[in-house]
Amino acid sequence: MAIIGSTASGKSAVAMAVAAHDPSVELISVDSMQVYRAMDIGTAKPSAAQQAAVRHHCIDLVEPTEEFTVARFKQAHRTATVDIATRGGSAVLVGGTGLYHRVAIDDFDLPGEWPGIRAELDSSDNATLYARLAELDPAAIAKIEPENRRRLVRALEVAIGSGRPFSSFGPGVDHYPATGTPQVGLRWPRDVIAERVEERVHDMMQRGLLAEVVDLRERGLSKTAGQALGYKELLLHLDGEISQDGAVQMIVTRTRQFAVRQERWFRRDPRVRWIDVEHDPVAEVAPVVTTMIVEQIESQQ
Repeated sequence: MAIIGSTASGKSAVAMAVAAHDPSVELISVDSMQVYRAMDIGTAKPSAAQQAAVRHHCIDLVEPTEEFTVARFKQAHRTATVDIATRGGSAVLVGGTGLYHRVAIDDFDLPGEWPGIRAELDSSDNATLYARLAELDPAAIAKIEPENRRRLVRALEVAIGSGRPFSSFGPGVDHYPATGTPQVGLRWPRDVIAERVEERVHDMMQRGLLAEVVDLRERGLSKTAGQALGYKELLLHLDGEISQDGAVQMIVTRTRQFAVRQERWFRRDPRVRWIDVEHDPVAEVAPVVTTMIVEQIESQQ
């Protein structure tokens, strides 16, 4: 079972309500930044109390100084599902990292890694990377935005390292095969999500996000961790490049933009059962998810 949707849509609250109703439910985080220890407030990581009440997986896997890849997530997800199965539990995926989600439900064939090539590519600017990938893999470049440096580097790393186009690995994210994982999507009007995002960002600041970033800055952050929304902008503030108010507004703007991209990514999947939330995501969505879990279990018996 999977609960998806954009940031601030209420996915986690629904998942916790489902788990409270059914003690056999265990949650698997599908969030590329919740894997980092000490990155708690800005990633909306479940609290210690929530983790004590419901068993969570794929959270706090590595230090923020480490790089984390989708391949590592695939292995962590596989380990979690086996662990849950040994207790006869029901796994519920919850999170908004689209590629991680597809890897979990569709078991993508992932290419290897070539750190040396990646390091060489890191010295090039985005325009150079984009032009080179356009020559090596036109099919891949059609699906990657010029400013998405991480994906540009990864696609080139694979193309050069494997000698095969990045787009040749698996059917790709535009293919939606039959899956044994039912999906429920939370959908709000975009203006409402925009408001929820702003409220959430200000709440994070009140709960100590700036202090969290100060501590992480002293410890050191990997390139991937340092790109996380909320952290990247406050690091600019701490480096004296923008004011704190400017950083907060930047977080709000970028998170709203990210929410739109998430919604576009997920809505392309015809397998998702969408629920248009009007007021309360828990009251309106949790009963549907609970019923679908029961139906899934019965179909497997």
